[in-house]
Amino acid sequence: MNLREGQVNPTPSDLVLDAVVDPAVNQTFFLWEEGNMASLPEQQGAEMVSGEDGVGFRPTVVTYPVLAGVQIKGAVLVNAGGAFQFRSNGVEGEPTAQALAELGYQSFLVNYRLRPYTQEEAALDLQRAVRFVRAHADDYGFDPADIAVMGFSAGGILSGEQALNFQGTVNGTSLDADYRPDALDEVSADVGAVGVIYSFYGRLSVASTDVEAFRRADLPPAFYLWGSEDPFTDQFPQSVAALREAGVAVENMCLTGGRTASAPGVAGSTSSSTAG
Repeated sequence: MNLREGQVNPTPSDLVLDAVVDPAVNQTFFLWEEGNMASLPEQQGAEMVSGEDGVGFRPTVVTYPVLAGVQIKGAVLVNAGGAFQFRSNGVEGEPTAQALAELGYQSFLVNYRLRPYTQEEAALDLQRAVRFVRAHADDYGFDPADIAVMGFSAGGILSGEQALNFQGTVNGTSLDADYRPDALDEVSADVGAVGVIYSFYGRLSVASTDVEAFRRADLPPAFYLWGSEDPFTDQFPQSVAALREAGVAVENMCLTGGRTASAPGVAGSTSSSTAG
């Protein structure tokens, strides 16, 4: 599926709010009703260009259903990286969502907002997608407690941002006083796990080690994966250590002699540790 096309495939009525889902096929839904997309005040009233998407972009979620006959294990929302300037769906998002679906996970690829929108606004896109997924857990055949978010690079940072600040019943009014909450905002945005691939809790290029913030957020278990040749390789274990100090269960793996940011399937031995 060409997700550049997928971003404009939905008709105006294809909204997560009142979606009619078909677990047997790929579908694309707009995350926000036109004219009611939660945004910071400085982003409003202008024709915003969202990274590579151009003027008028509306965030979407694309479904990757488990094939018939495969046992359903849960749901995963996938977020490609790209420094919040583009989404690397071709090498990260699409292949990962498809592979997870083949393994039994109902998968959902999130086309979140890019710069000049902020990390927080993009996290609201992911939060909205989580609510859609939980609202349709019965349709897709999984326990609503078994929802994970994951991402590569910026997509991992986004996943952490959502888990840290946009779980529960927090909604778009946290950033936008003019946002009009709807029925989907009553659905919990809690997630059961967070996966960060060559990424961390924090911001671009800067990992968070804020133990108290981690502790206050009551974070779900996390999985960290990076390569020993990745940029910022010293920051990954620092973030892991801070999470563990906060009481968060973390599993981590480092691909020795490899670079996860270079391409999927990079060769290299592994070293790992777990806690919690």
